[in-house]
Amino acid sequence: MTDTTPQEPLKLQCPTCKKDILWTDDYPFRPFCSDRCRLIDLGEWASEGHRIPGKPAGFNPEEDLPE
Repeated sequence: MTDTTPQEPLKLQCPTCKKDILWTDDYPFRPFCSDRCRLIDLGEWASEGHRIPGKPAGFNPEEDLPE
């Protein structure tokens, strides 16, 4: 027999403004609470405000292209 009781949606905080949100269709920009917070986060990545730790990849397009 399977449990058919509806589960409560996951509750989390918006990574940008820390507002509590639920993982439901009421928040189409999840894990962000709004499009504004999503765009703020995207801007942080684009301006290199957020970085993934590690050594730089060292990609040099001139060296890596075949002749």
